[in-house]
Amino acid sequence: MKFCSHCGQSVSLMIPEGDDRKRHVCDGCETIHYQNPNIITGCLPIHEDRVLLCRRAIEPRHGFWTLPAGFMENGETTEQGALRESWEEAEASIESQGLYTLFNLPQINQVYMFYRGTLSDLKFAPGLESLEVALFAEEEIPWKELAFPVVKKTLKHYFSDRTNDHFPFRSEDLIYPRLEGQNKP
Repeated sequence: MKFCSHCGQSVSLMIPEGDDRKRHVCDGCETIHYQNPNIITGCLPIHEDRVLLCRRAIEPRHGFWTLPAGFMENGETTEQGALRESWEEAEASIESQGLYTLFNLPQINQVYMFYRGTLSDLKFAPGLESLEVALFAEEEIPWKELAFPVVKKTLKHYFSDRTNDHFPFRSEDLIYPRLEGQNKP
């Protein structure tokens, strides 16, 4: 951040009085600009023994497979965001079965939340951010072509939990070594 979104003056990185970490503070109006983690919310869409995946049409990880997910928008719940993203990326209508996995990635300031859900019908198609969408049984999953580790972990949990028909909520902190110029969600 270089300029204040309130008055347009330059900002400096400093610890404001009464705070304990560096923030961008306007040199003119002294507005403190807080930056908080991004929430990525999505679905694990299920039909019988298969899951719906989307092949990404955008960066990062263009051409790789993922669960339908994206940034939460203001004015929506995480579940509403997950259902919206499923529609935007796969034109899929989902009946949510609740929050399933949560991953904290503090080194890139992101929190991933995946809801387990069933497809309301088999009417799905690629949205603007997807090259294609398809249903996969466990043995058909393109494991080496998955876009993000959080997607692989969610799928592994699901296929493991499915054997017992018990789907507990799972939460995990994923700490990756920070490589210069590389994000690894």
